[in-house]
Amino acid sequence: MRRYLLAFIMLLGLSPLKAQITNEKPKLVVGIVVDQMRYDYLTRFWDQFGEDGFKRMVNKGYNFKNNHFNYVPTYTGPGHASVFTGTTPEYHGIISNSWFDKFENDTVYCASDNTVTPVGTEDRAGKMSPWRMKSTTFGDENRLHTQMRGKTIGIALKDRGAILPAGHTANAAYWFHGRDEAKWITSSFYMKELPEWVKEFNNSGKAKSYLKTWNTLRDIKTYTESGVDENEFEFGYQGKEKATFPYDLKSLAAENGNFELIKATPYGNDLTAEFAKAAIEGESLGQDEVTDVLTLSFSSTDYVGHNFGVNSKEVEDTYIRLDIAIGDFLKYLDETVGAGEYTVFLTADHGGVDVPSYLKTRKIPSGYFNDVDENEKIEKFVADEFEVENLIKNISNTQIFFDYDVLKEEKLNAQEVGQKLAHYLLQQKNISRVYTRSQLQSGTFTKGISSLIQNGFNQERSGDVVFVLDPGYIIYPDKGTTHGSGFIYDTHVPLIFFGKGIKHGSTVEKSVIPDIAPTISAMLGNSFPDASTGRPLKEVLED
Repeated sequence: MRRYLLAFIMLLGLSPLKAQITNEKPKLVVGIVVDQMRYDYLTRFWDQFGEDGFKRMVNKGYNFKNNHFNYVPTYTGPGHASVFTGTTPEYHGIISNSWFDKFENDTVYCASDNTVTPVGTEDRAGKMSPWRMKSTTFGDENRLHTQMRGKTIGIALKDRGAILPAGHTANAAYWFHGRDEAKWITSSFYMKELPEWVKEFNNSGKAKSYLKTWNTLRDIKTYTESGVDENEFEFGYQGKEKATFPYDLKSLAAENGNFELIKATPYGNDLTAEFAKAAIEGESLGQDEVTDVLTLSFSSTDYVGHNFGVNSKEVEDTYIRLDIAIGDFLKYLDETVGAGEYTVFLTADHGGVDVPSYLKTRKIPSGYFNDVDENEKIEKFVADEFEVENLIKNISNTQIFFDYDVLKEEKLNAQEVGQKLAHYLLQQKNISRVYTRSQLQSGTFTKGISSLIQNGFNQERSGDVVFVLDPGYIIYPDKGTTHGSGFIYDTHVPLIFFGKGIKHGSTVEKSVIPDIAPTISAMLGNSFPDASTGRPLKEVLED
């Protein structure tokens, strides 16, 4: 019967589609997110990399050279959610790391959950879950497709970097609690107590062993892709006068959060990779014909970037060491899951801007926006213009929230207030664009910053007015760096696919972050995440 059906299809001039069958699927899918990795780190540090890490993935996999976030804000929480749900904050609802919740009348954290209890610690750091995320992830869809036989495990130093990618049905998400404990923990959302393999890892002393001296892996003179070691653009660590190598982490720990300090060094990435290996062994991931999913976020790159900036020796050393850790991890997958039996993708949750005070020395327009002073001016303008106090309920994440009870009492029209406030904001220095709720809800923007703002605007959770700063301007101290904008330095990030089912090649055609999840789902033959807006990247998939 099948032979006749194929003959009929060929007679019509059509090509038969290859069905995905169990033994064609990878045994394990690993989704790697490198926190704050700009695309140009891949090319800038290329000659410093070995053959087994980034170069192996690029040379043997598929490299999307023009991959971007297609929404604002480019923060860690929204970034991780978007990679794995295949959509933007407009739909998955993670509009920032923290945001003002107009219903709770309070600022909420993207992963906080007071209904769960910590597991592995008594600290509130364990009161976390993915409940604020509105969409499924591709890991959720794989769990549903396999009748929950395929496992999903999320791992990251940051709770949000572990929880949001793993999704709602995950077997577990683990994050690192430093301070005076140095433990991997979770919450009762996933389990009642830690598995034995996690307890053994926590008791091994491996995490504590990373409080050691951090010096450059190689001769610092060979670090030619970064600025001078001693400069005025870096924070460094408390207790050390200069932000220069070497760093005696053990002696600095007491003034820098004890074991929290590990996160802010490249050793945090090494610890993450070691724990991921333990998870693969402890959970038997990739050991049968049912596809498992491991989400893995390397968070230390973000801590180092915030502290030292894009052009620092510390960032260069961190990526040299991460390259080695990734190469070692791929070899481990070869040995445990089997070469050619797993699929990996690597991307980032956002990029980062060069330190504006450094850019100024290079005559590049850049600087700092004093949000405290500006917020006071905004509140004064509204009070004077409408002759009413407390009309502004909150200003955060470059969004302004109105108090609708006050609007009602004073018989004020929200749209009119928004328009007048927008006009005022556009007169202020270093504010380049302003959007009102009515514009974002009723208009359709298809290109530029406007479309990114709209893709990041969740009607239920976002504010009433959104403003955009000039390129190169940030709300941050004058040392170190940050991210969050819709400009290229924050949106352009790597995307590399590698392993089973992946073609070899590269492209400069544009791709966007929401394309990742439907690509993996299409490869597995699963339903796409339920709010997915991305498209499968067919050029990367083998026929």
